[in-house]
Amino acid sequence: MIEFLLEPWEHVFMQRAFLVVLMSGVVCGVIGSHVALRGMAFIGDAVAHAVFPGIAIAFVLQTSLVVGGIVAGLITAFSVAVVSQNRRLKEDTVIGVFFAAAFGLGIVVMSTAPGYGGSLESFLFGSVLGISSQDVITVAIGGALLLGVTGALHKEFVTAGLDRETARAVGLPIFWLDMALYAMVTIAIVISIQAVGNILVLALLITPAACARLLTDRIGTMMLIAPAIGALSGMTGLYLSYAFNLAAGGLIVLTATAVFIACWVFAPRHGLVPNHHRRRRATGVVPVRP
Repeated sequence: MIEFLLEPWEHVFMQRAFLVVLMSGVVCGVIGSHVALRGMAFIGDAVAHAVFPGIAIAFVLQTSLVVGGIVAGLITAFSVAVVSQNRRLKEDTVIGVFFAAAFGLGIVVMSTAPGYGGSLESFLFGSVLGISSQDVITVAIGGALLLGVTGALHKEFVTAGLDRETARAVGLPIFWLDMALYAMVTIAIVISIQAVGNILVLALLITPAACARLLTDRIGTMMLIAPAIGALSGMTGLYLSYAFNLAAGGLIVLTATAVFIACWVFAPRHGLVPNHHRRRRATGVVPVRP
């Protein structure tokens, strides 16, 4: 067991992968908690698609993919926030319009680059084992900034997430809080795409937060459990990928999903099995023993 745990760390590319997955899991767990609290899972999916044209343009121009993705995601997020102020249109409708348009633009831009197929596959499914030292630094800086902003705006985000009308009544700037959260989701997704890919990145953002929601009723505790599950799922998925030579991104997501299923079934207060036992006791049904 000790050899199994230590052997991957002998390789530099695995060291980089572990660091990025660990940081992505923590960041997505924290940001995802606010997304889950607000019931905004769809915005995560939208932003994951919205960063595509920025990454495609950056690829064609041979510039930073991370910067390109962040710029495109922020532009789309700002557009959604502005257009959704129209009371005739619900936010999910506006998100659907913009993320479809952004993804379509990305496909068109990508098709102009020679040999774009391989790069598109890497973007869609992740390339965590090909991460460079510069990527590790970028993820570390971006993650640290996100965690700092989240800590500074924690109370405001929680208030707006629990009751938007009350938050608006006490004078909180709901529009700018939405913009800040959209921007944070964008950056969290961009720095995590290399680990699990564009298609699966939503799972890293939402699944650990959903697990934590089942395990605790306290928001502060949720903010600790979700990143722990995200980091643990990432590390476990990488170990399994190394041991069985399978896709790392898929295994990371499947590990997180397995944890979610376990929480859904066995969570002490909200799990399927404990709830079933409580209902049986409440109705006075006592199992017959031979």
